[in-house]
Formats: sequence, structure tokens, C-alpha cells
Amino acid sequence: MAAAAAGLSWRRVSSFTGPVPRSRHGHRAVAIRELLIIFGGGNEGIADELHVYNTVTNQWFLPAVRGDIPPGCAAHGFVCDGTRILVFGGMVEYGRYSNDLYELQASRWLWKKVKPQAPSNGSPPCPRLGHSFSLYGNKCYLFGGLANESEDSNNNVPRYLNDFYELELQHGSGVVGWSIPVTKGILPSPRESHTAIVYCRKDVGSPKMYIFGGMCGSRLNDLWELDIETMTWSRPETRGTVPLPRSLHTANVIGNKMYIFGGWVPQSAGGEISAPDGEWKCTGSFSYLNLDTTEWIGLISDCQDDKSNLLPGPRAGHCAVAVGTRLYIWSGRDGYRKAWNNQVCCKDLWYLDTERPLAPSQVQLIRATTNSFQLKWDEVPTVEGYLLQLHADSPVPPVAGIPGTGVPETSVLSSQGGCSLHQSPQSLPSIPYPEMKVDHPSQTNNLIPNNVQVALSSSSKVEGKEKVAAPENKVALETMKNHADATGFKESNAPSLLPVCTSSAQTSANVGELHDLDKQNVNPDASVSSTVSSTQTMVTQQAVKTESSSTNGAVVKDETSLTTFNSKSEAAETAYVMPSTRVNIGQTNDSQSSRAPQRPLVPVKARDRRWYDVGIFKNNSAVVSQFYLLPEETLNINSKMEGADVPDYRLLKKQDLFPGTVYRFRVAAINGCGVGPFSKISEFKTCIPGFPGAPSTVKITKSVDCIHLSWEPPASPSGNILEYSAYLAIRSTQLQENPSQLVFMRIYCGLKTSCIVTSAQLSSAHVDYTSRPAIVFRISAKNERGYGPATQVRWLQGKLTVTHS
Repeated sequence: MAAAAAGLSWRRVSSFTGPVPRSRHGHRAVAIRELLIIFGGGNEGIADELHVYNTVTNQWFLPAVRGDIPPGCAAHGFVCDGTRILVFGGMVEYGRYSNDLYELQASRWLWKKVKPQAPSNGSPPCPRLGHSFSLYGNKCYLFGGLANESEDSNNNVPRYLNDFYELELQHGSGVVGWSIPVTKGILPSPRESHTAIVYCRKDVGSPKMYIFGGMCGSRLNDLWELDIETMTWSRPETRGTVPLPRSLHTANVIGNKMYIFGGWVPQSAGGEISAPDGEWKCTGSFSYLNLDTTEWIGLISDCQDDKSNLLPGPRAGHCAVAVGTRLYIWSGRDGYRKAWNNQVCCKDLWYLDTERPLAPSQVQLIRATTNSFQLKWDEVPTVEGYLLQLHADSPVPPVAGIPGTGVPETSVLSSQGGCSLHQSPQSLPSIPYPEMKVDHPSQTNNLIPNNVQVALSSSSKVEGKEKVAAPENKVALETMKNHADATGFKESNAPSLLPVCTSSAQTSANVGELHDLDKQNVNPDASVSSTVSSTQTMVTQQAVKTESSSTNGAVVKDETSLTTFNSKSEAAETAYVMPSTRVNIGQTNDSQSSRAPQRPLVPVKARDRRWYDVGIFKNNSAVVSQFYLLPEETLNINSKMEGADVPDYRLLKKQDLFPGTVYRFRVAAINGCGVGPFSKISEFKTCIPGFPGAPSTVKITKSVDCIHLSWEPPASPSGNILEYSAYLAIRSTQLQENPSQLVFMRIYCGLKTSCIVTSAQLSSAHVDYTSRPAIVFRISAKNERGYGPATQVRWLQGKLTVTHS
């Protein structure tokens, strides 16, 4: 079956930068997050460099390695455990093989030669090449390979091996030693240049190791299974067409499938397969074994002769690496040329998306203006673009000069901490959305408007440096719900009632965290500093660039957050601030708030349930000021089906965004398999002029008996800032009755851009468990027109057990 018929679409990487390694075979590769790390191999000499390819930026680079740098080797064992890599054995020169073990700490590019203890019941592994070296848990499993019986490296006497070893690893760095497990059943026959993978079903069963193919005088296509818990070998029964005998192929597990690509296979002539001692050729065949059903499925046949350059060419001794659900293949030899008396190696890099991408996180608001949004969402690994969609509510009709209707009861804490109910909430004024003056980046750099086939080139990915994992303890800064316009809830600004109680029916929504932010992809408009961890220890602060300075006018149905990410300093934590929608605390009832441009109301039936494409974006951010209108014949479609064809945007009309309008957003990732599922829905509202933006650059610093909370003024104050208010979510009986309604107490009001939160105040704090345990703060600014949107800060607390009093 052709790959196209199976719904697979190979892509050749044609645009990359950096020092490209020379083509080779017998090399090995692993993946650490988005990085492919390649070592060894040979072609006109054995390579000893360590090459790294960044699959996000399409960049090759040579890291500056140090320590006990190993000699070049080929057909070696190569496994990855977190951020360390282990190299065992291989050919170091013709006829001379190794049984040395090296460890590379990739976080520091530090090599170290390690010396494991010999097994108590036998000898350590002899020098070899072409063995398999598989990792599961804290153990590596070594099987088979080829040894040289002769002490003279020029007199190569091959001996095929089927010995089996276990190498126990120490946590983080180092090894314990070799052991020879006692196994049950019949050992696989001796072989080299086979493949071995480890798979464990999610629902039932113990981990299994599968060995396929290899060479032992002739090539093999037998499948062996080892139950790692019972150490029992067996030959599983399979269905489907077993791939041809082969060696020097690759095997990779993605999901519940073992993908087999390439290798040496028997030469076929007239439909007949050659005898074991006959002619052999490289193949570009591609199959997988469903590891749950043990059924073989062929995707590209051995006889398929592709001359369209749409499939990787035949090869053996290549490397194949899985990054998420994407399979990468690089180099390898495509045969032997007698006239040249040497191997001919491929120089190409290919990838294949094996499944549709996962749903991205909810869309998050970075900045809102009267007629545009700047949005962001978490990156999805190994995707080629994102389809962003919206649908709009009718504008909120003005009532008595106040946007918004249907106001429910509101509750305000008295200065003594009691709670009083105001039965006339209509008399409480509402804050219109402030206008933000924003310089919008050009959409043409990100938007892909005419991509009908959703086929983005590999060069369209985000450029940036490689990323690092997010730390365990970090401060999440998240968007908060706009109570006034999302739920109709109004908050009092009565000056005599200093502490304020707010309610929201949506505060228990899921919080999506953004990990591994790249500094290169962050807006340089403002900076924010780090906060402290839940363990109450001081954290080194380091400022980074953020896009937090003016997130105004948000109406967020499901709260989302952006969390901190590692800087180059291991001790530093940085936080990405996303200011929230406003907290309506103080307000002057200004009739001008109803003068913003309004469009005629459209009946809900005609427009409320349809999703419109904003466009396809190659990065995980977008500036939205327009969307595409659907053709008339599709007006009865409620929503775009997942994976449906993307229309030709050149044929569609555009519609501008309107002020004071709620828009719902969702986003789906795109890869070679199509459009994946959509994210959860977020709601944001365009602004109405006149009010200050949200405070930015929030910083929390822990000291012995208090914390220090500080912030920067709004980027768009829209006049003079008269005061700031800071609030703390507190425990209350109201919260016990309705956990989704956070209750806030004002802890500061004044002109300063900082305040002290005492341990006494913190003792009454509510710990919000809607995502990770966090103490919640809100900060907002007031100008002549009233209070603008608030910045909500979630101070993550780790695992806590809190007793509510």
C-alpha cells in the first residue's frame, strides 16, 4: 500500500541552517525534546563529532563538548535517559570493536567514561558492534551483536552473538553494573544489525521488549518478545504480511505501533525473492506492527519504485528518531557501487507525521484594543501551523449608559469582614473597557491566508533557541474573568467598604499552563521578574521580556494561565504575566461609555453558532483584527468539522472586529495528517475607550514573615493614575457553599506600586485548587474614569494540605 493511500505524507526538509554533518551510515540518534542528537557512523572514516539538529528552528549545530570525549564509533548502542545519553560498544576502526561505556550529560555537553561492575555470574559483555541497546526504567538491555574472534583486527573472524545483559543505572548520572538475567524460554538466535524496542500497554500487561530481524550469515525477519517482568522469551503470533528479511533497518515506537523502515532486503526479480545467499538491495519499504494486536500493516512496499521524490529513497544503516508523533529519518547508505568501490550515502532528512496533532491549550489574551486582539496559545510539538477560529456574540446593548444587562445580586465584604447583600445591583455602575494604544506587528509574517491544502513547508516553523524544561516550582500568572460583562456581575466601589468580595461562576475552570517559553518569542514591550516557589525558599530573580503590559478587555470563560520557564541560570525562575480583565471596584458613571461605535444587532440564530476562520498561523500567536466570512451556501453549518479542508481564503470576504463585542476563540494544530481537534473555548471582549490598562511586571518576593508584592504602571494609563488596589482571595463560608466563587479582600489602596502582604493576611488566604494549588492576588489601576482591568496573579504553592476554618 502506498503511503498516500494510508493517509501518510512524507516531507523532505529542504531549508535548514548550520554545519550539516557529512552523510554516513552506522550512526545512531536519539531525541531530547525537539533536539535530534546524532553520534558516530562512517563514510570515508568513522565520525567522532556530536551533531545536533533543532527540529523547531531547522538548525544544525555542533555543541562544544568536553570531558572524556569518546573516539568515533559506528554500529554502537545509543540510548537516552532524560537528558543523559549512554553509548556502548561499536566499531572504532575496521576489525576493532569496543565494549567501552560512555555517558553524555546533554544539559552540559559533558562526556564521562563510566566503568560498570562486572556481573556476579559471568563476564562483562565482549567488544561488539551491531547489537541492540534498549532502555526501560533504570535499566538498559543489551542483546546480541557481532564480535571478532581474531585478535588481529586485520583478520576479521565474525562471531554472531545472542547473549543478553542488563545494565543498572544510577539516578541522574553513573551506572551500577552489568548483570546476566536468568531468562525462561528459548533465546533468539544469534544476530547483529537487528532492532529492539520496549513497549508497555497503558491498560494491562507488563513491559515487553521486541526484537526484529537482523543478520546472521543471512538476513532474518523473525519477531521475538521478552516479558521484562518475568524474563520470559517467546515468539508471538502475528497477523498480516510480515516484512521481508532485513538488517540495518530501524524500528521506532510511536503510540502502540512499531514502525520499521528500510534496511537490506533480498533482491527480487520477476516477483521471486532471491535465495538467502543471493543478491540483496537497500529498500525504502515502510511497515508497522500494532503492538496491541500483533498485526503487521504495510505502508510502502519493497517493490514500490518511487521516482517522484515524495518518499524517502531506499537506504540502510540510517537513523530514525521519534519526536512526539513525528518520525525523522536521516542519511544512511543507498547501496554499493562496484565502479566506485565504496558505499553511496544519502544526504537527505525526512519526517513523517504519524497521527493528527493533539488539541492546543486554550487561546490566551495578550492584548486587547477596541478592534483587535493579540492572542497566544501553548505550542504543540511538531506541527506546521495552527487554524484559529472565532464566533461573536451580539454587542452588549447599552442600558442607561452602562454596557451590560441582566445584573444579578452582588455581595460586598464590609470593613469588619462581614458580608452584606445589595438587592439593587442595577444601581452599581459598570466599568467600560479601556482603549489600548498598541502597535500591532504585521500579520503577514505569521498569517498564511491562502494555504488551501494545509501543507506548510518545514521552513515555516518558529525560529529560536532550544528550550529547556519548566521548573517544578513556579508562579502562574493568569487571565481572570471579567465579572461585569461575562456574567453580568457588578462589584461595588463604595469607599466605606474597603474590602471587596467578588463572585465568579467560572473561577474553577481548568488552567492551562505554558511550559518552555522561548525568550526569542516573547514580546519585548515589557519585562517581568520572577517570584518565589511554594517551598517558601528565596528564588533568584531574573527579568525577562513579556507581553503583559496591556491585556485589557478580556472575558475569559475558562481561566488560562502562562507559567514560568527556566532561564539559563539553574536557580532563576521567571514568570510570564498575562493581566486579566477588569475588577469593577471603583467607577464614575459616565454616559460617554455608551458612545463607542456599535453595529446593528444580528439575530443569534443567524450568527451565534457558526465558527469563522481567522486564518492559519505558523507560530503560536496571532494578532486578530479581521476574520473570514463563510460563503452563503455554508451558512447552515454549525461548526467546522475537525480535519475538514481549509477553504481558499482568497475567495472569502473579511469582516473587521467591532468595539465592545465578545468573541469566542478556539484553535487547532495542523500537521501532515491534517487538522487536529480544537482547543477549549476562550472568550475575550474588545475594549471601549477611556480607562487605564492593567498593571504589568508583577513581582512577588518572599521574606521571613511577609511577601513583597510590586508592579509597574499600566502601559496605557489613559490619563493620570489616581490609585492602585491590590486584593487577596480569602477563605469564606461563601466559598464553602460555592467553591467556584472566589471571595477577595482588598489588602492595599494607594498611589505606590508596591505593598507588603503580612503573614496575618496570608493566614486567611484561600488556596485555589482549580489547577495547581495557588494563592490568588489581583491588582488594578484607577484613573479619572474609574478602575480598569486587573492583573490576576496565581502564586503556586506546590502540594499543600489546607484546613479551612
